[in-house]
Amino acid sequence: MDPILLEIIEGTLASVEMEVETAIARTSRSPMIRDAHDFRAGIHDRKLRKLTGRSYSALVHPITRDFPLATMRPGDVFFHNDVYTSEGGIGHLPDLCVTVPVFHEGDVVAFVQAFGHHDDIGGAVPGSMPSHARSVFEEGLMVPPIKLWDAGVPNQAALRIMTRNSRMPDSLAADLDAECSACLMGSRRLAELFARYGRAAIEECFDALLANTTETFRREILAKIPEGSWSWEDYAEHDGVDEPRLHTQRITLTKEPDRIVLDFTGTSEQAKGPINHCGDYADGNFLKKWLAPILRNLADTPERMAELDVNEGVVPLIEMRFPPPGTLLTPIFPAPTNARTFVILRLLGVLAGVLAKAVDGRMPADQETIRYTGVYGDDVDGEPYLMREVLGGGSGGRYYADGEDTIHVVPDSRNLPTEFTESRFPFLVERLGLAVDSGGPGEFRGGLGYDKHIRMLKDASFMSIADRSILACWGVRGGRAGQPFSVVVDPGGPNERAVDALADGETVRAGEVIRIRTTGGGGWGDPLDRPVEAVLRDVRWGKVSVAGALGDYGVVVTDGAGDEGATASLREQLRDTRPVVQPFFDRGPGYARLSGGSPYPDIDLL
Repeated sequence: MDPILLEIIEGTLASVEMEVETAIARTSRSPMIRDAHDFRAGIHDRKLRKLTGRSYSALVHPITRDFPLATMRPGDVFFHNDVYTSEGGIGHLPDLCVTVPVFHEGDVVAFVQAFGHHDDIGGAVPGSMPSHARSVFEEGLMVPPIKLWDAGVPNQAALRIMTRNSRMPDSLAADLDAECSACLMGSRRLAELFARYGRAAIEECFDALLANTTETFRREILAKIPEGSWSWEDYAEHDGVDEPRLHTQRITLTKEPDRIVLDFTGTSEQAKGPINHCGDYADGNFLKKWLAPILRNLADTPERMAELDVNEGVVPLIEMRFPPPGTLLTPIFPAPTNARTFVILRLLGVLAGVLAKAVDGRMPADQETIRYTGVYGDDVDGEPYLMREVLGGGSGGRYYADGEDTIHVVPDSRNLPTEFTESRFPFLVERLGLAVDSGGPGEFRGGLGYDKHIRMLKDASFMSIADRSILACWGVRGGRAGQPFSVVVDPGGPNERAVDALADGETVRAGEVIRIRTTGGGGWGDPLDRPVEAVLRDVRWGKVSVAGALGDYGVVVTDGAGDEGATASLREQLRDTRPVVQPFFDRGPGYARLSGGSPYPDIDLL
């Protein structure tokens, strides 16, 4: 293997993937794709292996299952969004996926793929995410793998069907055109690479890239986990149909000499509402690459963690064992799935928690999840509009640093720019800042969530698809849970009211404010061990209130300065009056509400 050629191939793959994503961002039309960047590109080889590792992507498996490689032609573009025929690569119907084969000397040698969350694909409510859905048929148009472009000719009939089923047809058509054109451009770039260096040399480099990832993760990451078995579970709090309760996602992690086994036995039965996720297809191929980034937290340094890509090379290191059909991870068609983020994102935290038990807490505390909020109605010209946004939240405190504020789980995604939304939609953004005290207290504090205030200029309907409104992001090794998600309409006004985290159309009158506060990450370590100066800095920066400094950290602040003597006395008093043995995990008071028990359910103690 020529090491210089290997570097050229790896760099070119990353460059092509970035060029595809840049082209989509610059030529798409919908706010969710163009401005929020809720989309991803990926490059796969002819063996369907994911070669790039900067981010996750969907799978090529359903395309080659229905369209053999020998039947493909240059200029073909394939499309699908059907959750139940996607082999686990598509989580809910708004995620539309296009796939383009790459040809060299008449043979398919690779694939370029893009998928993203689109504004509307039909269904019972604007945005195609009905929070009270009982069936996937309520969630929008299902399209199994089809040939959307045939040898460079778009299938106008299929495009007309899809756009006719969308409340935002112009945006959908423009986004699909952007994604198809970008992937076709990416396929040309890769074809040029094969023409330059030859198929044999490039495929040898593909094998080496994946083998390097396998060996690196085995040597640097799996070696940090002692052999043994540990179990941990976390919960979704509601499904939009039943009353709030604990919907369990459970992982038993077993470390063997050369791999880890993740057993999901104990996961709750499938929900009536839309929080199910089809995770067991293709032996969990998608789920393995989705969860593997959590393992990077075991790297020796944060800098090394950032260097580790997650491509198909991690797949041989992880075995997954799924419960029988009929659970949150193995739902039976036509169970609804539009809020599957409640499960698939929670699994990131479940894996982090079970790893924390295995490595004595040297993992971050729990982090934010994805939630969708937005408004819809008629604008000042009487035209219908839909504004939907994915607001981030705080990441968990780490054993060496505080959590990050207002992160977004989807890489490179972001909140919508205020200047754009105010010019396009009938509302004003009166505040977009940090939610004070939202980060979980700890020796290393959890990151803060957003505090966003929207004043409506016309009557409208508010929507929300969110969890962590009762439960909170848990703290670890004595760290406390962060603050949960909340929405209040007309705060401080005569019509003040809390809005449920699952809402399809809460009426908001012109002049009323919608206040959205997203989750704070969990804290790491004992809050009473946090340096006083760090607490005072947080107070100066507006991240922690004076009351929070006193109640959560035992730091007395008078006239903006710390009282050293009073603080030492208070901290000693707080240590003397609390239980000697502290819980390993803190789930916050919401857990006691739903479980009817202690907020500290885990038997593991510090």
